Amino acid sequence: MGCGRLILAVLLPPLAVLDKGCGAVVVVTLLTILGWIPGVIGAIVLNNMDDRYQRRYY
Repeated sequence: MGCGRLILAVLLPPLAVLDKGCGAVVVVTLLTILGWIPGVIGAIVLNNMDDRYQRRYY
């Protein structure tokens, strides 16, 4: 995760996980609605996950 992605995860968590899929965006958006800090933590965790652990259906 680069510095730009980290700054984006802190400022606007749902935008930081746009490339991770619809499910990640929905989860981070719900966490952000419940509280800004859980949204930031969720965005950072999802951005630090290795891509091989995430399922993508295209």
